[in-house]
Amino acid sequence: MSLTSALSPISEAVAVCRDALGEVAERQPGYLPMPERETLLTELVALEAQVTELRMRTMAASGDVASVRGARDVAGWVALQTGTEPLRLRSESKVATSVDRAWPRVGAAMARGALSLEQARVITAGLDALPARIDDEARTRAEVHLVGLGTGEREDAPEGGYGPRHLRMLAERVLDVVAPEIAEEEDAKRLAALEAAAHAKTSLKIRSLGDGLTRITALVPDPIAARLATYLDAFTSPRQHHAGTGGNPDAERLPQHRARGLAFGALLEHLDPAKLPVHGGDATTVIVTIDHDQLTHHLGTAGLLDPGHDNGGELRISADHARRLACTARILPAVLGGKSEVLDLGRARRLFTAAQRTALGLRDKTCRGEGCSIPARWCEAHHLDPWSKGGKTNLDDGVLLCAFHHHLEHDPASTTTRLANGDRRYHRRT
Repeated sequence: MSLTSALSPISEAVAVCRDALGEVAERQPGYLPMPERETLLTELVALEAQVTELRMRTMAASGDVASVRGARDVAGWVALQTGTEPLRLRSESKVATSVDRAWPRVGAAMARGALSLEQARVITAGLDALPARIDDEARTRAEVHLVGLGTGEREDAPEGGYGPRHLRMLAERVLDVVAPEIAEEEDAKRLAALEAAAHAKTSLKIRSLGDGLTRITALVPDPIAARLATYLDAFTSPRQHHAGTGGNPDAERLPQHRARGLAFGALLEHLDPAKLPVHGGDATTVIVTIDHDQLTHHLGTAGLLDPGHDNGGELRISADHARRLACTARILPAVLGGKSEVLDLGRARRLFTAAQRTALGLRDKTCRGEGCSIPARWCEAHHLDPWSKGGKTNLDDGVLLCAFHHHLEHDPASTTTRLANGDRRYHRRT
């Protein structure tokens, strides 16, 4: 008795496929005629869909495997046994659960190789989002409609069916087909929910890589991303450069991601600081510290005040970069003498004005509470000697503290110790 004859029909089919593919592992498809390769490519995609559907269906029925093997879920156990990515398998499991629970026609189309996993994921997501108030008959019509568009079996679908991107748009408007009387109302609710969810998940992370580059990772609502892309593409247009509006003359020769990266810098340099919010006593200002001799020569380095940077709130840049920044509006060069004392940072008659706050920020960079990294622009200026007791409001008598440490500074239940480096240490009185 052969090994395959002792297996179930499902396992036998998998074994036969693996054996057959193993026999052609050394064959080179590049020698096949082009028509045969064209057919082979489409058949391989269909085979992959069938294999994926069978794996999903098996995983959906194998919760006991995870229980017996002590795994969190069957996807985690399969990933451990096969060296695959558990997140991908768990994503498949979600589609499998949706298909098994409510959308059998999607699974059937995958099983015959007519729908890919990506198409099935988009279709099930659209079907799962249908409002609860539509009946089962409308749900079935929606499933049949979207499956037909994905497989290409409908007359209004292209040969081979719509891809995931188009299917997503069609799934969002499927109510226009199966329940047009409520489509607009439900679409408005859906968009409002999407916008609220996007707002709640919006984030932007800035992390220095330590090699002169910083990684910026942002998750923003689609309209914000579209606006940014529009603005960046304006800077990447060679025509804009020729018109004298700051476009990139090399944009046509650069990959889009590189052209947009360079355009991002140009966009920031062209912002009008006068229209930016006031914080820390002045409108948004970039402060560059540079030695006077280096400012007047081509060699040397400068410091760009950056409260978010790991190097004590100061990012090192070249002198050439500093000179270029100094030509941009709202760039404040803090020229330093031999002992790094501030030679010229602006004077004002009133104390703790914007210029003084800038000087305090340049000096302290962050809150002076011990171990605190709150940036200077978010801090409050504090008198070391209280004004009410004759203290002077000058730079030597001022220090920047965040709201939390400023509160402790004035809290009678706390004691304050000034450390050798000028930081403030606080203890609760006993």
